[in-house]
Amino acid sequence: MREHRYTIDMPHSAARLWALFQDYDRWTDYAPMVLEVQVVHPGDQHGNGLLRRVIYQMPMGRKGAALELVTDVAKDRGYTFTMLSSTPGNDQTGKVRLEPLGPNQTRFHFEERYHLTKAPWKWFEGRIYGFINKKNEETMRAASQWLTDHPEYRPDLVAR
Repeated sequence: MREHRYTIDMPHSAARLWALFQDYDRWTDYAPMVLEVQVVHPGDQHGNGLLRRVIYQMPMGRKGAALELVTDVAKDRGYTFTMLSSTPGNDQTGKVRLEPLGPNQTRFHFEERYHLTKAPWKWFEGRIYGFINKKNEETMRAASQWLTDHPEYRPDLVAR
């Protein structure tokens, strides 16, 4: 089992970050690997039970898909996700947490745990997830930059 944790301070309110992260049509604007996000099931009024399919670009022109179940939703604060595998034991879990530090200042926390059990993928687990982890970190930095570059996006969530 491997685990990846990442933390970054962002010059945006937690509410504005939350709005962007829930705006699945915009993921392709800032996430370098994401090609499309499909909401399979919206979950309850808070987003608990949301099921999304994320289509993403892999190395060498390949495409992948992850079916993600979102739970433990706390608006403007975070959620837990489980990437559901067709193979028992290959599910991956993670958490996103937004920690407000002050007006328009948020610490973003990301963690993910994974364990590949099927050959040949398990032989390349370190290299595969090294690539994915790097792209996840790039995505979070790009999301922050996207908000900086687009002050017109949800200006009602910017503290004045």
